[in-house]
Amino acid sequence: MSVASLFYLQQAEDCGAAAAASPLTNRRDVFLRSKAVWLALAAREIEVQNARADRDRARQVEIANER
Repeated sequence: MSVASLFYLQQAEDCGAAAAASPLTNRRDVFLRSKAVWLALAAREIEVQNARADRDRARQVEIANER
């Protein structure tokens, strides 16, 4: 996992903890929405990293087949 995706996941965890500790419904909702956004960012970053790794592997196979 990349540093960015780990950061996003940590932020989501922090927002979840803050939501659980918040006695105010509106603040809890804000934290939960923030958590959802951080999780979406992490998922996107992981998807990008996986796609990049797949492209790199395909490129290496292509180069190996040219030899």
